Amino acid sequence: MGEAVAFGSEARWIGAVLSGGAKTGVPASWFRKSFAVPADVRRATLRVAALGLYECEVNGTVVGDLVLAPGWTDYAKRVYVQDHDVTAHLQAGENVIGLVLGDGWYCGHIANNDRQLYGQRPQFLLELTLETAAGRMSRVVSDSSWRVAVGPLLENDLIMGEDYDARLEWPGWSRAGFDDAAWQAAPLAAAPEIALEVSPGPPVRRQEIFEPVNPAALQPRQVGRGCACLLDFGQNMSGRIRLTVRGARGASLKIRHGEMLTANGELYTQNLRSARATDYYTLRGGEPETWEPRFTFHGFRYAEISWDSRAEVVLEKVVALALYSDMPPTGHFACSHPLLNQLASNIHWGLKGNFLDIPTDCPQRDERLGWTGDAQVFIRTATLHRDARGFFHKWLQDMRDAQRANGAIPMIIPNSRSFGDREDGGPAWSDAVYICPWVIYEQYGDTDILAAHYDCMRRHFDYLTQHRVRDLIREHPDIGGWQGFGDWLAQDGSGKTTGGTPHDLIGTAYYAEAARILGESAALLGKTDDAAHYRATRARIVGAFQRRFLTTDGLLFGGTQTAYAMALQFDLLPAALRGAAGAELARLIRANGLRMSTGFVGTPQILHALEATGHLDVAYALLEQTECPSWLFSVKHGATTIWERWDSWTPEKGFDPRGMNSFNHYAYGAVGEWMFSTVAGLALAAPGYARILFKPRPGGSLTSASARLQTPRGEAAIAWTLEGESLRLELTVPPDTGAELSLPDGWTAPAIRLVPGTHEIVAAKRPQ
Repeated sequence: MGEAVAFGSEARWIGAVLSGGAKTGVPASWFRKSFAVPADVRRATLRVAALGLYECEVNGTVVGDLVLAPGWTDYAKRVYVQDHDVTAHLQAGENVIGLVLGDGWYCGHIANNDRQLYGQRPQFLLELTLETAAGRMSRVVSDSSWRVAVGPLLENDLIMGEDYDARLEWPGWSRAGFDDAAWQAAPLAAAPEIALEVSPGPPVRRQEIFEPVNPAALQPRQVGRGCACLLDFGQNMSGRIRLTVRGARGASLKIRHGEMLTANGELYTQNLRSARATDYYTLRGGEPETWEPRFTFHGFRYAEISWDSRAEVVLEKVVALALYSDMPPTGHFACSHPLLNQLASNIHWGLKGNFLDIPTDCPQRDERLGWTGDAQVFIRTATLHRDARGFFHKWLQDMRDAQRANGAIPMIIPNSRSFGDREDGGPAWSDAVYICPWVIYEQYGDTDILAAHYDCMRRHFDYLTQHRVRDLIREHPDIGGWQGFGDWLAQDGSGKTTGGTPHDLIGTAYYAEAARILGESAALLGKTDDAAHYRATRARIVGAFQRRFLTTDGLLFGGTQTAYAMALQFDLLPAALRGAAGAELARLIRANGLRMSTGFVGTPQILHALEATGHLDVAYALLEQTECPSWLFSVKHGATTIWERWDSWTPEKGFDPRGMNSFNHYAYGAVGEWMFSTVAGLALAAPGYARILFKPRPGGSLTSASARLQTPRGEAAIAWTLEGESLRLELTVPPDTGAELSLPDGWTAPAIRLVPGTHEIVAAKRPQ
């Protein structure tokens, strides 16, 4: 939970002038306030809360570098507040605060919903605190003395895009001396009864800039009666365009965004569904002018800029700005296989493209939602690339806000009530309530997240037990109703109501895992009775799982790749039968041409299950497979992010004809964790990396691999190289960290105590 924030009693919420409707946006409102500043001010802090999005200026200068602030929360329960140090922006005498207020998630389109999910029009609360050298305090606050007008920002929407007419700008509007007599008094808005807090998560910022990899495309081509430039930025991302253009006053540019090109080289937009994902800019004319949208973002690699060929327009420069939450980088993976290195980059860019205040499923179409299932399968991989601790503290607060009175967890957080708004997200989706805080605990040694989230977990477990479990089987067919998404998008039909991995098998496996996490969490928090209860409950669930799904020779009824992977990874089988289950999993994969048939649920488990049961060769065969379905199929065909479907595009059929066809969807990128922990061999051995297990497992065609990770105790690293009969290792142990080395079977090395520091070790193959 974030720290509570207070405003002075004089501050009032003030709102936008126009509200629009369910389908139609309206021009944004621009606010200004003139005030006097004494010469001896030593500190000035601007505090802002907004239902909607905002950008502030003080004396003509934009305040800070945050974008899409204050982010997305359940606005009926809380909104996060930002403090900005604006001391350097002030001057003695008259000063001006300007604020542009956008729709954002508060009253713009969310996913496929109509506008105005939370409220009719955006509003904000502001306080500027001035402190003089003598210690005197004064405040400038939002109230009806502010002036407001609508102007050049004609429409702003996260899904649809922005429309900006530079001819309507007011030069100097946020500076002293501007005449605002034609503006009106700002309307007061009702004060919401919600929490105002400091966000526990990182803000969104502009992170990276990309120039076109085809700069010649800035020279327009004739398209009918218009001109168009189709730019390739070389990387699929979430962000927006910044352009510098020179041309005639009133000339209008249309900017469309897409992730792929069609076979004839046109922008592919079919997968956007109802998302317009289009910006418009109308030139003021004269000198070169630079513009970037304020309150929108798009998922794209390509941008098409077009205009009427009768208008005089010269595009001088266009760049793409990647936006994502400001999480410090933590880890890096590399190896001797170029396609695997590109896969590692695609995994990281899947994170960067979707970790924008919340963990979205995709950034391009009319969705961009915090799907719980996607987040829980990817969270551990996320922590290996970025410091995601604060990011998930924030999102798990969103989850607690969204939990229903009966304990159910919606499938989307924050809950936009999109796509049917079922009571509970179902197996693997609502189980993010357990898995995400547990992973944050393990990766960072963070028991605070368990303490904050324990009651939420417990209430959800009670909901399952009372509503979705019969005879210890979660989603028992006799219960009826919706049984969850299954193994979503699996090739064997598991994501449907019939066929593939049984939904009650998936549900019961996750039910057992939920009990395990609750028991371990209770023990860590000193809740001894709860710990004993949940551990005993897990044992009974495992017994029920085995009675219902397991044969005496270690096979699973309705056995699929996902069923075996889950049963092995969640430790649901008797020790004596694990070998048989692993052998059957390997057999199924070989019978499928060394290809997976798994979806969102099974894919993150499959390589771990193979490795744990002695089938590392099959695991590497899957990792290096380049035919569909595989991780490297998309890489081989030019992907720069992870695709939603194994077959989102194929040479035989082109694009999947369904609208649900994202080319930036991180779920299958969960394989990144296995690449770190097994291919490179840098693995967690104790929470917060208090202990590290170096366990390199060379395989496949690889001759070298490396990984480094900024742990809570410092940087850990491993690099290995195969040189004939030798395995050369370089290991880095952070301060105050224990470590051990586990060599592959058949290798030996001199005994060494791994103390903090760097170690070079040469292992040799044992004689056969």
